[in-house]
Amino acid sequence: MNDAATLDAYGVLTEPTTLKIQRLLPGPIERVWAYLTESELRRKWLAAGEMEMKVGSTFTFTWRNAELSTAPSKRPDSFPDEHTLESRITELDPPRKLGIAWGRSGGVSFELEPKGSKVLLTLIHRRLPDRPTLLMVSAGWHMHLDVLAARTAGKEPPPFWEGWSRLKEEYDQRLPA
Repeated sequence: MNDAATLDAYGVLTEPTTLKIQRLLPGPIERVWAYLTESELRRKWLAAGEMEMKVGSTFTFTWRNAELSTAPSKRPDSFPDEHTLESRITELDPPRKLGIAWGRSGGVSFELEPKGSKVLLTLIHRRLPDRPTLLMVSAGWHMHLDVLAARTAGKEPPPFWEGWSRLKEEYDQRLPA
């Protein structure tokens, strides 16, 4: 894993359809947990959506990726301005683990581990159905976690869509065909 200063660690496949990405973020763990679970904080790096913190509860994520930074960001034509996903909490161990059902592409887990004054975030996205989805999801998580790292460090995040487009090409070269 890269040092916290670089914030550009690429995801790896731990199985053919499972992506794992890690980031070392400024702590404490309760602060990072809030960025995962509170809609107002989560919308600043990923997607809005109120969650009832109990296993089995359903919620809707709403993405507006162009709003994740103040710098202009040109969205690819194939993506809408806004995207929603119905989901449900599958695992919950505050403030260490959150598991979420993720539409047709399996499940996502976020695990937090204190590392001194920092927090190691491990994201695992399971059961990605095909290579095009794997590439889109890898670039998406990478970019969203870069935005989270910037937000938790008190910095302005990079433009989302430009980073996502570049990362999608990089993941196409990095991940096995």
